[in-house]
Amino acid sequence: MARGNGKLVIIGGAEDKDGPCEILQTFITLAGGTDARLVVLTVAAGDPEDVGSMYRELFYQLGAGRVTVLHLPDRQTANQKSAAVQLGEATGIFFTGGDQLRITSILGGTKIDQVLHRRYDEGAVIAGTSAGAAAMSAIMIVEGASDDAPKKCTTKLSPGMGFWEKVVIDQHFAQRGRTGRLLAAIAQNPHILGVGIDEDTAVVQNGKDRFEVIGTQTVTVLDGRGIQHTNTSISEPDEPLALTYVNMHILPAGYGFDLDKRQPLLPV
Repeated sequence: MARGNGKLVIIGGAEDKDGPCEILQTFITLAGGTDARLVVLTVAAGDPEDVGSMYRELFYQLGAGRVTVLHLPDRQTANQKSAAVQLGEATGIFFTGGDQLRITSILGGTKIDQVLHRRYDEGAVIAGTSAGAAAMSAIMIVEGASDDAPKKCTTKLSPGMGFWEKVVIDQHFAQRGRTGRLLAAIAQNPHILGVGIDEDTAVVQNGKDRFEVIGTQTVTVLDGRGIQHTNTSISEPDEPLALTYVNMHILPAGYGFDLDKRQPLLPV
């Protein structure tokens, strides 16, 4: 379930930057097109200057009206009034990839955090790619072994930024074989939906408890609410998990999902 009146564009990473750039173009369009005022947040990035410059140039090429790059290397900077003012004027806010734990540990509880949620409540578009996508949910996957059976030690969880409630997100999903770690996440939290987003693919969440898939690959939704048997509470950390009656949906572009009804939406 989404909070606020804004929109979310959550990208599985490695989005197209050389061709039609459908996902990034969608973000700009939702944020106002030629009138869009974008802020790129590089807080997750290990090389923020290079990453910020790349997205600024690309967003201008795609027709954005104004693009500002905001570097937030520490909590002191994230609490500065000048940084909050820049963000307060944005119609679109874009989180780059990198390390999602940097996003939450640097921004959590700061002035920037408060402004982000206020702008989302006021209707701004919040987008994130890769680590920026992982941080969008209330429960966040911090790390975990890829291409492995689901185990309690497979996935480490942490509070996320909380823009998208009742889901947990994984990115680079099919490309890095992350089904096991997303299953481990919902085994420990069966009340939430697992949303695995492939590369060059995104979900567009419009605040109406629904999302639509765009891009070239697929989104995997894992619903553990109907689990009838699991050994999660009694298994050892490195012991494979038993999970029965997990519901899985594979959704390419044009499909969607109703989070309230927990049902896939077919193309119209």
